[in-house]
Amino acid sequence: MYAVIKTGGKQYRVQPGDVIVVEKLDGDAGSDVTFGDILMLGGDNGVTVGAPLIAGASVAATLIETRQGEKIKIFKKIRRQGYRRTGGHRQMESVLRIVGIDGAGENAKWDGETSLMTKAEMNARARGLAPRVEQEEAPAKPAKKAPVAKADAPAETVADDTAEKPVAKKAPAKKAAPKAKADDASTDEA
Repeated sequence: MYAVIKTGGKQYRVQPGDVIVVEKLDGDAGSDVTFGDILMLGGDNGVTVGAPLIAGASVAATLIETRQGEKIKIFKKIRRQGYRRTGGHRQMESVLRIVGIDGAGENAKWDGETSLMTKAEMNARARGLAPRVEQEEAPAKPAKKAPVAKADAPAETVADDTAEKPVAKKAPAKKAAPKAKADDASTDEA
């Protein structure tokens, strides 16, 4: 089942489980939001179109976060006058999870769990920057075994093999010396 809702002067086609980004709505993270402006419903019974709205229909959603959107650059210029101004704007927006649609004799619910993780936290976790959630203690991995010494080799050699050796640095390349002027003069005379 799906519905077409109207909010913030825009229309959105939604179904249970969808995550949508709309113009800023009032409320805190985790609060329930209900939309009454339903323009169209579609489901097993066919499509119901409102004139202009469907009476008695509603869409339920959970507010995940309110954030600033992507930056829009604003550039003003008057040619040949040396006038240039750059500015920007970030619109406030709300992220919603659609949890249910009801109307036209049908209803659909979303069975999943609504996570209130923000986009900034998801991005930080993807880059490995967010603190990890402690899980059950995993069994410790066994320690690496020391290399086994050969029977015929003396113990001193084994200790030397396991020790880290310093890495030799490359010598800087020498520049080619310019030919002496005396050599040039002697070749000209000959």
